[in-house]
Amino acid sequence: MNVLLIGGGGREHAMAWKLAQSSMLDELYVTPGNPGTLRHGRNVEVDLQDQRALRHLIIDKRIRMVVVGPEAPLVDGLHDRIAADPGLKGLVTVIGPGASGARLEGSKEFAKEFMLRHGIPTAAFRAFGRGELDAALEHVRRTAGPYVIKADGLAQGKGVVIAASREEAEQTLKDMMQGTALGAAADRMLIEQHLSGTEVSCFLITDGEAFKMLPSAKDYKRIGDGDTGPNTGGMGAVSPVPFADREFMDKVHDRIALPTIRGLRSEGIPYQGFLFMGLMNVGGEPYVIEYNVRLGDPETQAILPRLRSDLMDLFEGIATGTLSERHVDVDDRSCATVVLASAGYPGKYETGKAIVGLDLVQSAHVFQSGTRQEKDRLLTAGGRVASVSAFGKDIEHAIINAYTNVALIDFEGKTHRMDIGQDLLNTSAGRGGTGQKLGIK
Repeated sequence: MNVLLIGGGGREHAMAWKLAQSSMLDELYVTPGNPGTLRHGRNVEVDLQDQRALRHLIIDKRIRMVVVGPEAPLVDGLHDRIAADPGLKGLVTVIGPGASGARLEGSKEFAKEFMLRHGIPTAAFRAFGRGELDAALEHVRRTAGPYVIKADGLAQGKGVVIAASREEAEQTLKDMMQGTALGAAADRMLIEQHLSGTEVSCFLITDGEAFKMLPSAKDYKRIGDGDTGPNTGGMGAVSPVPFADREFMDKVHDRIALPTIRGLRSEGIPYQGFLFMGLMNVGGEPYVIEYNVRLGDPETQAILPRLRSDLMDLFEGIATGTLSERHVDVDDRSCATVVLASAGYPGKYETGKAIVGLDLVQSAHVFQSGTRQEKDRLLTAGGRVASVSAFGKDIEHAIINAYTNVALIDFEGKTHRMDIGQDLLNTSAGRGGTGQKLGIK
C-alpha cells in the first residue's frame, strides 16, 4: 500500500520511521517532510489547500492512505475534502478525524461542553466572547486563583496562561481579548478552575467504534529546567509514566476514553485516527485538561519506539473497521526523549547552523524536525531542531542513555533541558531506579 504522511516535524519523522518498518507498506510519501523523513520515504511538495493538486498527487502516486500528523489540516477539514472529492471517493482512507471530530481540539469550549454532556471529569469553566471583557474580569474578581486562561481556538501553544495572581489574570485577559496576537483563536476565552497535580499524556487509536489504548507519556513544555520560563512545543518526554499504573489507566479507560468514543458515536460524529487525552492526576484521579486530535510532539518520539505492533496493521484496522481484532503490543522498557533547540527558542532564534555528530549516535534514535539539507551539510531550520530518544531498562537508564547521545550532537547555540524525567525518579513506581538525581552534564 502507498501512503501519504502529512507533516514535517519530529512527530512525522518518528511516524515515517515506524511506518517504514511495515511489510504492508509499498511506498511512503511525506509532505513537506524533512531531511530525516527522506531516510524512510520520498518528500513531496503539495499545497493542501489546492484540491486539484492534492487529487493529482494521490492518483498519480496511487496513494491509498493519507495519515495526517498535525492538527491544523484536520481542523481545516482536510479529511472532509478528500472524502467528498468524487475523483477520490472509495480510493483513500484518511487517518485523522473530519472537521466535526477535530473540534475537540479546534474549540476548547466545544470540548469542555462535550465533556460535561458525557460526564467526563474535567475542571469547571466559564467562557467569554471578545465583547465580554468586563464580565470576564468580574468572574476573576469573584473567584480564587490560580487562574487557567485559555484561548478557545488553535494558538500554536501560545493560548494557555496559568496566572498566579488576580492582577496577572486580569492583564492576561486584557492582552488576549483586546489584542490581535492570537487572531480568531481568542474570539472566545475560557477561564478554568485550576487543578493541582501531575500531568500525563494518554493516547488511543480508534476506528469510531472500537479503540485501543497506546503507551502513556509525560512531556515537558517549559523551556527551562524545573519547569521554568515560557511554554514551548515540548522539550522532552518520558514513557511510561510511573504513576500511570494499571489502576490509574483503568480509570482513564472507563471514565474518559470509553465515554469519549461513545459520546462521539452518540452525537453522530465520525472519528477515525488518534486521540490525545491531556490529563491531570489529582490524587490518583484523572481529569481531562484538553483533547488533541492527533499524536503529541515530542510524546510520539517516546511512545512509538515502545510500540512493537505494526502501525500499518492498526491503520488497516481503521480502514476496514476491524480495529477490535488488532493487537497492541508494547515494549516493557522505558524510553526518554530530549529535544535539542536553537538558542533563543521559543522567542527569536537564528537558523542555518551546521549540525554535526549524528553519525556518532549509538543505541538511540534521532528524529529531525527543524532541519534542512544543503548539499552535504545538515543545517538548523527551526526552533526545535531534533529529538533524541533512547531506551533503558527503567526510567533512570533511559534518561542516561538519551543524554549520553545528546552530548554527541552539536550545533552553534544548541540548547536543551537537563532535567527531563528527573521528577519521576523519586516516585515509588520508578521501575527500579535509585531515586537519585543523575548529575547529567
